[in-house]
Amino acid sequence: MSDTDSTAVNDPGEGLHPWTRYVALGDSFTEGIGDPEPHSPGGHRGWADRVAEELSRGHQDFAYANLAIRGRLLQQILDEQLVPCMELRPDLVSISAGGNDLIRPGGDPDALAEKLDAAVQTLSSEGATVVLFNGPDTASSVLSRIRGKVAIYNENLRTVAARHDAVVADMWSLRQLADSQMWDADRLHFSPLGHHTIAAMVLDALNVPHRLEPLLPKPLPPRSWREARSGDLVWAREYFVPWVIRRIRHQSSGDGILPKRPTPGPVFGSAGSPVPRG
Repeated sequence: MSDTDSTAVNDPGEGLHPWTRYVALGDSFTEGIGDPEPHSPGGHRGWADRVAEELSRGHQDFAYANLAIRGRLLQQILDEQLVPCMELRPDLVSISAGGNDLIRPGGDPDALAEKLDAAVQTLSSEGATVVLFNGPDTASSVLSRIRGKVAIYNENLRTVAARHDAVVADMWSLRQLADSQMWDADRLHFSPLGHHTIAAMVLDALNVPHRLEPLLPKPLPPRSWREARSGDLVWAREYFVPWVIRRIRHQSSGDGILPKRPTPGPVFGSAGSPVPRG
C-alpha cells in the first residue's frame, strides 16, 4: 500500500464533502451546554463543535460560526440568529429549535413547525444545505410528559425537511440516548458522551466519513429505591426548582449571554492546526 493509500485509510473523510462555511443556530443544545471545555470559545464544546472539527479536516479554508444561545425559544432564535446567519453566507446550516417551547405549557408543535418551515425556506433559498434536528424520545426522562408533543413536532419537522430538501438529524431514533450516561447531571442537557454520540449521528446523516468511534457506556450499577429517591430529591433542589423560579420571574439562562462563535473562523487556531480527539 502506498503512503497515499495509508493516509486515506487513517483519515476517513478528509476532504470528502462540499462545504466550506458552516453556521449553527439554536439554543443550549447547540451551544454545547453539558460538554464543558475551558479551551473552547464560551467554555463549552458540544456536538456542533465536534462536527465542525471533523468537517474541517482536509479543508484549509473551512470556517465555522455558532450563533446559538442557551434558553432561547424558537421565535427568539429566528429573530436574533436568522439574519446574521444569512449575512455570513453559509453553505451548511444546522438549526435545532423548539425544545424550550415544547417544555412550556401551551407549546404548540403545529404552530412551531409553521414558523420553522418559513425559516428553513429562507435558509435554503441561496443553496445552503440545512440540517434539522428532531427531538429525542423522552419516554425514560424527566420530560416524559411532553413525549406526545415531541412526537407530533417530529412528524411535522419531517414534512418541513421534505419540502425544502433538508437533512434530518434523527435524535428520536438514536436509542443510545436512553442511557443515563448520555445526559448531564441536570437531566436536561447532554453529557460529553451524549454530544459525541450526536455528532457522529449528524456526520452520518450528512454522509461524511469521520473518526468519531462509537462509545459503549458501561451500565450503571442498579440502585436501591432509597438511593434513587435521594438522587431525585437532589436533582429537584439543584436543577428543577431554579428552573421553575426562572420561569415565574420570566428569566432565561441565556440572559446576557452572547454567541460563542459569532463570525466564521477556523475550528481550532489556524487552519491545519491539530484537532482534539474524542
